[in-house]
Order: sequence, then C-alpha cells, then structure tokens
Amino acid sequence: MTGRRTVEEQLDRVLGAIRLVGNEALPVTDAAGRTLAAPAVAAHDIPLFDNSAMDGFAVRGADVAEASEENPVTLRVVADLPAGVALDPPLGSGEAARIMTGSPTPTDADVIVPFEDTAGGLADSLDGVTVLRAPAKPGVFVRRRGADLHAGDEVVPAGERLGPFQLAAAVAAGVAEVWVTRAPRVAVVSTGSELLAPGETPARGRIPDSNGPLLAQLVAEADAEVVLVARVPDAADAVRTVTAEATALGADVIVFTGGVSAGAYEPVRGAFDGGGQVEFSAVAMQPGKPQAFGVLDDGCVVFGLPGNPVSVAVSFEVFVRPALLAMQGRTLIHRPRSPFTADASWTPPPGRRQYLPAVVDLAARTVRPATAGGSGSHLAGGLARAHAFAIVPAEVESVAVGDVIDVMLVG
Repeated sequence: MTGRRTVEEQLDRVLGAIRLVGNEALPVTDAAGRTLAAPAVAAHDIPLFDNSAMDGFAVRGADVAEASEENPVTLRVVADLPAGVALDPPLGSGEAARIMTGSPTPTDADVIVPFEDTAGGLADSLDGVTVLRAPAKPGVFVRRRGADLHAGDEVVPAGERLGPFQLAAAVAAGVAEVWVTRAPRVAVVSTGSELLAPGETPARGRIPDSNGPLLAQLVAEADAEVVLVARVPDAADAVRTVTAEATALGADVIVFTGGVSAGAYEPVRGAFDGGGQVEFSAVAMQPGKPQAFGVLDDGCVVFGLPGNPVSVAVSFEVFVRPALLAMQGRTLIHRPRSPFTADASWTPPPGRRQYLPAVVDLAARTVRPATAGGSGSHLAGGLARAHAFAIVPAEVESVAVGDVIDVMLVG
C-alpha cells in the first residue's frame, strides 16, 4: 500500500482514468434516466398554436373594453371550441366563441373572458354571453405560439440527465429520438468468508452481506446497469474467477468490497497486487482509508472498497458515483453540498477528513450524527436514518454545537 493520499488526489487518479462509454439513439420515451450525448432540439414551437389559458369566451378586446357590472356587454356566441378541435371560426364585431382551456384561439380573437367574469357562466352560453368585467390587459389568457420555445431551440443540453421534467419537455417539443450514452455495466462483488446471503440465518462468525444490496441500489441510482451481484470467499482465486465472469458479461466496472486492506486474508489485494493494473492506496479519510483502483488490460475499471458498510457507502459517494456519471458524460458528477449548523457535538478522527452519516433538518438548517454510537464504519444501522454526510476537514479536532459544517446531501 502506498503513502496516504488526500481525497482529491485519489479522486483525480480515478477520474483521470475514466473513459466515456458509447452512445446510442433511442426513442425519447425509452431514454429516461440516460445522459444526453447530443442536445435535444425542439421540433416545433411550444405552445404549438395560440390557445386559451382559461375556460371562457374568445372575444375581440375592443368589444368588451368598457364592460362592467354597471355596464354589461352582451355578445352573440357563434362557435363552441372544446379542446382538440382545429376550427378557426371568424368573429365579427359583437361576436364570441365559447372556448375551453387548451383550445386554439380564433385568429379574430385577441383576449379570453373567463366564465367567472360573465353573468351566466356555463348556463345557456351557446347562444349569447353577458360580460361583467373588462379584461385586465390586452391579450390576457391567450397563450401565444412559441412563448416558451421555438422550433430549433435547445430543450435539454448534452451532458444532462433525461429526468422526468426533461423528458416531458422534450416530448412537448416534439422530440422523437435522442442520442444518449449507454448505461455503464457494473458488477458488484462482496468478498468475505463470513458473509451470508440476505435472509440466511446468522450464526457466530457469520453476518449478512449488506454491501451487495447496498451497492446494487446505489449503482442503479447512478443510472448504471447492474450485470452481476456476487459473494466470494477470502481467496484470491475466487476473485480472479469472478473477475473473469464479470468481464465475460461485458462489465465496464467491477466494484469489490472488502479484501483491500493489510490483513492476512485480503483476496482482492492477493488477486491484483503486484500486477501493475490495480493500485492499493491509503486515503486520508474516515471511513474509507483503504482504497484500490485500476484499469484492467481489457479496459474494465476496478474499484476495491473497504468491507464495512458505512465505508462502502462513503467510498461509493466519494469515488465510484462520480466515476459512473463521468463515464456517461454527465455535466454534474458530484452530490450537492451546503453549509449546515451542528446541533450536536462530536469528535472526528485526527488527521483524516471525516464523512459522518448524518440527519439534517432542512427547515432549521441543522445537522447531527445519524447514530448515537459514534462514527464507526461498522454501524450499518445508522445508515437507515442518514440522508446526508457531514464532512469535517482533517484539521478540525472537534465539532461543537453551533459550528458550521459542510454537508453532502444524498437523499
């Protein structure tokens, strides 16, 4: 294991080795969660045509400019326009069209009078309507064509995730197909002869493998594809075998947990150390000091994370998730951070940056540890309460109530 690195040095090492995965064209509705490799460009205007923002009457503004309860104006209704029709009825002086929200506005109309501003509302409104209030301003309640976007405008830029809002905008703009990056294929491998499958009965010396399910969900939330979830014993040959299995499945990334430290039974280190492809380092962070990273001859990226669950969660957020997003060409690869005020005191480890599972109060802007049992990397129960990591610099010796702490929001 080499000398201790800073978090930034290790992250630079990781991101410097990451390469983009390939691109593919997909129907826009099949591309949810993918990263755009090219901008999504509007095929038509939004709105597509002038249309009504209210249920009411399309009228000529000059006809109702002086309307009031004391001076009502009665108009003859010459057309009925529910949403979905393509009619464009002519409107002469003193005429109106009953219109519903979203229906195309007649060319001759320049304002919409809502039902609420008329005497009869919906009742008996197909023959005539009496307007009791003049429009507040010209063009009120008319949604103009192209007011939001014009054909040819960029709807979603390259490098952005096609989330629900972005997908809806692209569809509304007539985008049928998008170029996106392929989802990275990831194998998740837990090492340890002590590990049991989830649901198996625990026994002395045996514990459930929580790292596999943890990583599988974290990988999926990073918009990557899980192609393998495996557990192997503390044997270097088992690591070599599962590595071959993962690469045969086309894995772009293998994430190992456990087996990367300096103990007597470290299968990941035993399988890769000295081969020149995977480097084992100590990083000045807590938890997560032992880290392994490298790129195999076939281009498969290998991460080796510590074995304790909190270490796995932290290491994934700090190193693996940014790498997976960078492989997809994502513009933003880091979780949002924000300052919060500590409402509890704790003592971080000396000389290492701490990533403490934390609970935040968004309204009060306060943060506290997620567990009362300290900051041990084995305290997996506290992860259930954590939706953030409090990040304490290596030079800080203690955190007191009222201190301002940088917080990484993760959920």
